[in-house]
Amino acid sequence: MPTVADLLIQGLRQAGADRVFAVPGAASRPLLAAAEAYNLPVIRARSETAACLMAAVTGELSEAPGAAVVGRLVDALPGVAHARRDRAPMIVLTGADPDGAEPFPAVVKQTQVVTADSASHGIAHAARLAMKEPRGPVHLALDARAAEAMAVPLATSPRPAPLPAPEPAALDTAAAVIVAASRPLVVAGLGCRPDDAGWLRAFAEALPAPVLSTLKAKGAMPEPHPLSLGVVGIEPAPSVLGRADLIIAVGVDDAELGGRPWPATAPVLHIGRAPHAGESFRPTAEVVGEPGLILEELAPRLRGKARADWDVAEVDRLKREWSARLRAPGFTAAAVVGIARELTEAGTIAAIDGGEGMLGAALAWPAVARGEGLVPNALATAGFALPAAIAAALARPGRRVLCVARPAGLLRAVAELETAVSLALPIVIVALDDEPASLDLVALARGFGVPALPAADEAGARRALLAALGGRGPALVHARVAARPEAVPALPAALQ
Repeated sequence: MPTVADLLIQGLRQAGADRVFAVPGAASRPLLAAAEAYNLPVIRARSETAACLMAAVTGELSEAPGAAVVGRLVDALPGVAHARRDRAPMIVLTGADPDGAEPFPAVVKQTQVVTADSASHGIAHAARLAMKEPRGPVHLALDARAAEAMAVPLATSPRPAPLPAPEPAALDTAAAVIVAASRPLVVAGLGCRPDDAGWLRAFAEALPAPVLSTLKAKGAMPEPHPLSLGVVGIEPAPSVLGRADLIIAVGVDDAELGGRPWPATAPVLHIGRAPHAGESFRPTAEVVGEPGLILEELAPRLRGKARADWDVAEVDRLKREWSARLRAPGFTAAAVVGIARELTEAGTIAAIDGGEGMLGAALAWPAVARGEGLVPNALATAGFALPAAIAAALARPGRRVLCVARPAGLLRAVAELETAVSLALPIVIVALDDEPASLDLVALARGFGVPALPAADEAGARRALLAALGGRGPALVHARVAARPEAVPALPAALQ
């Protein structure tokens, strides 16, 4: 008969988890032994926060919850809070609280204490809840003695039920709202996922309408596309928002706006997997369902209608002018990110850190598809980039992965250099350093066995990046860039 730990690991596998990120300890020993027995790879992280960040990014890149096993939830709070803020599906398993309390209920969608009677149901429910809109982290607490107790397996599916088809009446209303607008504008949010992106592009081109995205939705519309105008709140977005007479919000989550007012006065048509919740905007019309399917169903309803009255050439000119301003003269963070983009192949993934001063780097990386620019919501998670890059390299084997961070963010997760080395992951870490007297990151990286090179100008950055990209394991480029400010605005109010 299987143990409780066996059933939890079997449930993770049935939910689609490919690996579990763990910080080994006494509380996690039965679960990790069960993972080994059932061939679920265990990735050893050096901190609880990093384990949860890796699990969150894994959930974000797949259609299954990521999994983390740590000793105590309190030690993993920054990583769990990141998953909640970023709507990343994740299951975090910990030891049970001795007094039976439900710790930090605001950080997780739910906490459940697992017993021998509830193991099968508990893991299935946790997987479904993590994937339910809005997605997020679910906490399972397991006492070490209960982990090794015998338990009876139950036939309970951990997969969420498919969404129902969108209502025809709602589709008809949405089509009428779009037809009545002369200058509709599309805004893509984190709920616009890879499967939706092709329909989003076709929809925008057919109208035609400019497309903005939130930071979490980078690449939903290929950023080099002439109709892609960058991030909400950053020029030229405000100039275009002011001219729109309809906002078509595809997968925009209120969490992406920080509870602040919607940065436009035009009416909003909301398209998403769940009804819009929050006070940032109140939609004039709404269609609930799979966004890609909704856009597909809207196509025949809009066929033969008048095209939107946007000057596409002017839109493209606004974009080009802003792109030129972004690349300020000198050896800047944006210049280094631009060189990295030039030197890397199509499909490269950049994990860009949160924290102060990282907006310019996020804007300088043009994502061509969802998942190619991994950015924490509102740039709120400093120390995100290195664990995210490790998770991305594991989730997308064969793809080039960059980690872009300032020294302060990199130091928050520096122990994970050992993780990257132990897994021989070909991650290139680009440290953007504008401090006049900062730590010698080259020496630090070499201390972990990571090849590292300094760069003080564009030619040096190009040489260092080429050398780093030619290696088989992790490598670091320490770029001493010009001190801020660059020609990049502060984080807009709508994203703070």
